[in-house]
Order: sequence, then structure tokens, then C-alpha cells
Amino acid sequence: MPTRDMYHLDLNREKIRGARIVLLPGDPARSPLIAGKIAEQYGMPRPQRPLAYNREFCTYLATVKGMPVLVTSTGIGGPSTAIAVDELAQLGVQTFIRVGTTGAIQDGIAIGDIVLTSGSVRLDGASTQYAPIEYPAVAHHEVLAALIEAAKSLTPALGCRYHVGITCSTDTFYQAQERTDSFARYIPRRFQGMTEEWRRLRVLNYEMESATLLTMCNAFGLRGGCVTGVIGSRTADEQITPEALKLGQDHAIAVAVKAVELLIRADGG
Repeated sequence: MPTRDMYHLDLNREKIRGARIVLLPGDPARSPLIAGKIAEQYGMPRPQRPLAYNREFCTYLATVKGMPVLVTSTGIGGPSTAIAVDELAQLGVQTFIRVGTTGAIQDGIAIGDIVLTSGSVRLDGASTQYAPIEYPAVAHHEVLAALIEAAKSLTPALGCRYHVGITCSTDTFYQAQERTDSFARYIPRRFQGMTEEWRRLRVLNYEMESATLLTMCNAFGLRGGCVTGVIGSRTADEQITPEALKLGQDHAIAVAVKAVELLIRADGG
């Protein structure tokens, strides 16, 4: 296994100190936020600087129950997520949990609720370069079980609900999610009516990274999962407010961090 710095992440084995679990936000600004919340929760000093920050990849090193845990941003979408997963895997990371935000497409899913992805519709392109489209993008059972246990324990106090099910993971935010507020104001025929079809097929939400992450983790023999906080709804007012963003973000982070603790315990850490 390589000891050199990874080209994109600017990380090596020495820097990550044996970390085997990583939390993967999309937004680089969420890396210090998540690392700070972990430090606060476990009585550790808040990290003052990133372990590495190159392009969209911002990494912090945190400690959960005495074990090193990475927080690495992936940027938006499958291609950059694939780079992060591949380079972290080369360094020995074995468990990958996406923690982000999402838009719900089903009634009964409220702002601030948690979606735990059991599997993803592969409406992306990056995942097809790791496995044929017939190959399922599913969460690892141990990661999903930890996320469910974490959500069960935390959501009553958080004042929200959690939902387990299928996510539609797209390459584009506008066209593939059937949004009419893009520059083009036009939805290609392939995607017209798609949201209603996914709704009837019991798909819960849209996001942009889980298909790539889950396909890669399964193909590589690694553990992958995804938790997202709902910040918008296609069945209500889809306008995303700062309050909704903070609520969904904070709830997803809380569940992800608790799940990491549960996995460390289950792994004998």
C-alpha cells in the first residue's frame, strides 16, 4: 500500500494516524463543523486547522472514543466522490459514511427529518465506471444498522423522524431532479415526469453522491452508508431557508457521529 501523499487529497498514512472510518460531507465548510462537533461532544480540543485542504477535499482528523476518525469533504457529485473514496481506500480507510443534506419527494417527510439510504437509484455516470448498471448500490448492513440505531436513539430528542429507504442519486441538480428553475427552463424528455415515477416507486429523496459511494464500497469490499438531513420538499415549499439548512445539517451530523461511535464499539474499539 502506498505511503506517498495522495495526489488529490494531499493525505498519507502517517497523516491519518491509522483512521479506518471517514465521514464524507459534500461541502468543504462542513468538515471543520463536523470535526468541531465531534470534539465538543467527546470533550476534546477543537481542531484549529485542517489535516489537508486541496481543491474540494478538506480533511480534518477527529477522535471518537479514543479512535481516529477522518472527516473529508467530497465536493458535489459522483466524480469527485469517486476520487475521495479511492484515495482514502488506498490509505487503509474501510468504512465510509456520507453525511449531507437532501430534498424529500414523498409526503410525510418533514424539514429536519433524517433519511437513511438503504440503496440508491444509480442515475449517475461515475458509478457505471466501477460496475455495470445492473449492479446494486446498497448500503453495508453494519453501517445501515448503526445509522438506524443512532437515529432511533437521537430523533426523539432532536424533534424529528427518520426514514429508511431508497434514494435517487443524480449527476445534475437541475435537469435530472426535474427542476424547472434552471437557466434552460427545460427538462429533457428522459426526465419529464420522473419525480412522480420515483414517488410511486417509493423512492424517498434526491441527492448526488450516494450511488457512486455505495457502488464503489461494495465493489471494493468496503463498508458504505449514507445519512442525509432534509432541507427541502418537492411536495411542499421547496424554497431552502437558512433555518432549514441548519436543521437538516445538524440532525444528519448528530446521527452520523453517533453511528460512528456504535461502529467503533461493535468493531471492538
